[in-house]
Parts: sequence; structure tokens; C-alpha cells
Amino acid sequence: MMNQIIYGIHSIQTLLTCEPHRFLEVFVMHGHKDRNLMLLIAKLEKIGIVVQLAHRRWLNKEAASGVHQGIIARVLQGREYQEKNLPSLLKQSKNPPLLLILDGVTDPHNLGACLRSADAAAVDMVIIPKDRSAQLNATAKKIACGAAETVPLIPVTNLARTMRYLQDHKVWIFGTVIEANKSLYQINITSQIALALVMGSEGNGLRRLTRAHCDELIRIPMAGSLASLNVSVATGICLFELVRQRSQFSCKDLTINVE
Repeated sequence: MMNQIIYGIHSIQTLLTCEPHRFLEVFVMHGHKDRNLMLLIAKLEKIGIVVQLAHRRWLNKEAASGVHQGIIARVLQGREYQEKNLPSLLKQSKNPPLLLILDGVTDPHNLGACLRSADAAAVDMVIIPKDRSAQLNATAKKIACGAAETVPLIPVTNLARTMRYLQDHKVWIFGTVIEANKSLYQINITSQIALALVMGSEGNGLRRLTRAHCDELIRIPMAGSLASLNVSVATGICLFELVRQRSQFSCKDLTINVE
């Protein structure tokens, strides 16, 4: 089985909680004094995982200049989802599913941030095109803070075809575009509707064919001088508005932890 590198306190903490059997080696920076890192090391050692010391230069090299926070792990590769897994994942959803579709998000930092928001909003799966998309590399996993281990990420060959498949299975698809007539806050949905939210690329937004396959186009109203938001920020805003509308409680009951 292949193995991979992950780094960062949150990413390693989440994997330790979900799938501790995947750890092969853990390396910690020599001379570290971070309290959170020390607590994590104690948890690793408690279940028998050997933690080795390493110099900052070596950690920097292994993390490819990423922010490793003084800890790197070599782990067994986790489950990789494929397009053929989509039908079974839809069936496994206990409630009408909430899906996130990323149309050409090419920055791994944005992919990781979108995965983190998807986990927080209890998104059932994230769908990306196989081409013209960021890959789930160590950088994306670090930014995701463990969400890469909890949210299925499904690369598909033909995004438009996948959207048609979802519509055939009664999933209502919202696409986000700046020039949409309807605001995110003007839509009216209930907890009984299966939903998919489509977010476009960092520079060009939704592609023409993707836009054409949406059931409804919406926008985030902008009150300032800028015309758009970072895609990961916009994703978080849209997801939590959909969650609020689908929930039986009011917005004040939603608790969001910010770090």
C-alpha cells in the first residue's frame, strides 16, 4: 500500500482520532516548545506510536516549504474515492444530501479551505473535475485541518454529466455567479430538499457548460467596493446559509468555532 506525508497539528490530530492505524512514522522538530504540539505527542506515544526528533531544515524540505508547525507524519494512504463511488455515497446519506461541487478550483490552499468548510457544514461529499483542478496534496490536507480525512472528495471525468446524474436523482443544483438576479438570501429551501452548491474557479467563475446545467443561479450580495470574494470564503458563506435554511433552528443556534 502506498504511503504519503501529512503535516500540521490539526491534520495529524484528526487522523489520530479517526484512523490511528495509518501512522507509520512521526517526526517532531528538535527543541520544540509548543504546548499543543506537546499534548499531541503525548497522545501519539500513549497508543504506541514512536515519535522521532528531526531538525527544522529536514522538516522544511519534507513539507516542501509548507507550514508544518513542527510535526510531520508518514502515513498509509487513505481511501481514495472514484466516480463509481458516487451512487453508493448518495444512498448512504441518512438525510437529503448536501453536496459541494468545485468547478476548476486550482489553488490547493483554496481546495483545503473549502474542504474544511464542507466538513463544518456536514457536506456529504465534494465533487471536482479530474482536470483543471487542484489535487489533494499535502498542502491541501494541511489547510483542510483534517477535513480531507472526513469528507469524501470525488474527481469526475465529465462534470456536466455528473450534474445531470444528480438532477436525475432529485438533487437541486445552485450555481453561484456574480450577475445572478437572485441573492443567496432570497432563495427558499427546506430540510427535505437534496442540494448541491457549485462554486467556480478563482479567476473565471463557473464555466459556460457548468452554468447551463444548474437549476438556479444565485449570488452573494456585495455592499463594498469589491465585486467578488475568495472562493473559499464565498463557499463558507453559501454553505452555512443553506444549512441555516435547511435546519429547524434559528441562526443564533448555529455555533461556529473559529481558529
